Amino acid sequence: MSNALPSRLFPGLNKVFYGWWVILACFILGIITGAFTFFGFTAFFDPLVKEFGWSYTQVSFALSLRGIEMSMLSPLVGFLVDRYGSRRLALLGVITVGLGFIMLSFTRTLWMFYASIVLIAFGGGGCTGVVLMHVAVNWFQRKAGLALGILTSGFGASGFLIPVIVWLIDDFGWRTAVIILGAATWFIGIPLVLVIRNTPEECGLCPDGIKVDPGPLPAARSEKSDGKPEKVDLMQALRQRAFIFLALGEAIRMMVVAAVITHIMPYLNFLHIPRATAGLIAAGVSIISILGRFGFGWLADYFDKRYTIAISMGMMSLGMFSLFYVDVWWVMILFLFLFPTGYGGGTSVRGALLGEYFGRAAFGRLIGLVMGIGAIGAMIGPTLTGFIFDTTGSYYIAWIGLGIISCFSVVLMLNIGRKEK
Repeated sequence: MSNALPSRLFPGLNKVFYGWWVILACFILGIITGAFTFFGFTAFFDPLVKEFGWSYTQVSFALSLRGIEMSMLSPLVGFLVDRYGSRRLALLGVITVGLGFIMLSFTRTLWMFYASIVLIAFGGGGCTGVVLMHVAVNWFQRKAGLALGILTSGFGASGFLIPVIVWLIDDFGWRTAVIILGAATWFIGIPLVLVIRNTPEECGLCPDGIKVDPGPLPAARSEKSDGKPEKVDLMQALRQRAFIFLALGEAIRMMVVAAVITHIMPYLNFLHIPRATAGLIAAGVSIISILGRFGFGWLADYFDKRYTIAISMGMMSLGMFSLFYVDVWWVMILFLFLFPTGYGGGTSVRGALLGEYFGRAAFGRLIGLVMGIGAIGAMIGPTLTGFIFDTTGSYYIAWIGLGIISCFSVVLMLNIGRKEK
């Protein structure tokens, strides 16, 4: 059996295992959706407050609605992706994100702003996390950690686009900027989705490009002897400590990450750091996370995933405490190394760990539930941080509280327990 997609579909690409082309398409899709629907929103914060006079809490809650939507949507997406595959959902998601941005450009009231954010979140849920990770786990077994690391690095690389978004807003206004983002989502995203294939089997291939399945693999897929995924008792999986602790750790991690990413530019402006510099730092948080996404994803293929993800979350916690003094240049460097690397590592290893413990037959449903629970944390973090700032006039209480809370995620990962035989 050849390890490439038949040339009648994509002539000239059959010298490389087609799974890597799928990962590349997902990587680029992650760049544009990550920048447009997640990391880039911090650049809209101050322009919206200035034009409409909304409070930080009101704007933060709008972005937290993205978390509410994802908390409800991710589990559903997990079930749908197991049933219908990633390609259809990704296409629907890309189209919906574009529509959401066009709608956002017509915003005149707070409720319309909220509605636009919910629509963007709905679309983002169909063409990001659960859907793309499902593709990676289907196409790779031995190299699942590396594939997930590369794929999630696309979200980190989206930071390169944050200065572009800041420039679009400052030079053309935020309304024109969101129209451009919506159009770019369609013209770039739709062709990328067409590259995606749900599984290697539907192309006549095997995971990892191997011609013969050598048996149990390090990524620990639950497979039958005929190569088909074994059915997993979903309710039994939900009761296992590994799933419960991973889900709780993800909720804590996303609470911290969403708060920092949403408020990083307002916080830096609060410290009287110029907006252009703040935009570069916000971009750095995303870009430097590639070190963690790729590095910890690669390490997870060779070392115990529990310890790998615990170390990554420990780095994120240390980064939160350094956030107090980022107006000192060397502390800023320390923060930009610890926090992004740590949270990026958790992003890639969580899927590899889940795949190792429960296999790929129910992976979509399980990762959807984990990310849905994590989205609840992402909903709480930005709104709570905005409320604390509005109440106290400072971010310091929010940062120290989130730093302490994030330490518990390390404890949870270290107590997941070994995989049951």
